[in-house]
Amino acid sequence: MKLIDTIEMMSSPVYQERFRAEYMQLDIRIKALSNVIEKYNNGTLHFTPDCNIEMLIEQLVHMRNYRSILKQRAIIENVNLEDFKVEKYAGRPIIEVPSD
Repeated sequence: MKLIDTIEMMSSPVYQERFRAEYMQLDIRIKALSNVIEKYNNGTLHFTPDCNIEMLIEQLVHMRNYRSILKQRAIIENVNLEDFKVEKYAGRPIIEVPSD
């Protein structure tokens, strides 16, 4: 799935669809940033980031925390996040985010 695939959902008048699109977009971005960090660590990244790797890792931590909050809200607000497929990051976790 790509970000462009969520445009219709983001434009939906149905709140739950927009919520799902937000979650999906965040998941896509987390996967992309995780891949950048992994490639940086492996020395295979095809560009040099302008910021340091620690800042990218911190960004990833916050993105994962944000996703966790969205999951909690989805339960409270009865938004089903289980009936769609988003490709999961295939590599090992770059960092561990403390769970609540």
